[in-house]
Amino acid sequence: MMIVFKLTFFPKNLQGTGLQRSFPVLNEAINKIANDLNGFPRSFKIADLGCSSGPNTLFLVANIIDMVHDICSENNSQVPQFQVFLNDLFENDFNTVFRSLPAFYTKMREKKGDDCGSCFVYAVPGSFYGRLFPNESIHLFHSSYAVHWLSRVSINII
Repeated sequence: MMIVFKLTFFPKNLQGTGLQRSFPVLNEAINKIANDLNGFPRSFKIADLGCSSGPNTLFLVANIIDMVHDICSENNSQVPQFQVFLNDLFENDFNTVFRSLPAFYTKMREKKGDDCGSCFVYAVPGSFYGRLFPNESIHLFHSSYAVHWLSRVSINII
């Protein structure tokens, strides 16, 4: 399996640079999903746990879309639609993310054209210590910097 990716957006802070370093592993996981499912489903569902409300939220989304687009191009397959579920605590200001969506969509269309696949973004407030999604409803879960905010250790780890 060849792992190749390019960045759609570039990080402007230390946290974004750290996130960028995880992209080879993320790209490998996305390739595995595509292989296991014999391609992508018509609607590819992504959840970002602990997304926060800064620029790295859509930086991650743009680059996941870019990775999926590249895999589809390599395999001569149709780019799926994207459903992106942004999760953080109830106190998170999701409005900041939603206000940046028009510029995000414009940038994606400029880069990929109309064939980049529709992207639908949702907020899912709540703690990931409880159930956030129905069984088998998400294809890719991502969490990068949420670990250092954990308020308790999982029972399975103890």
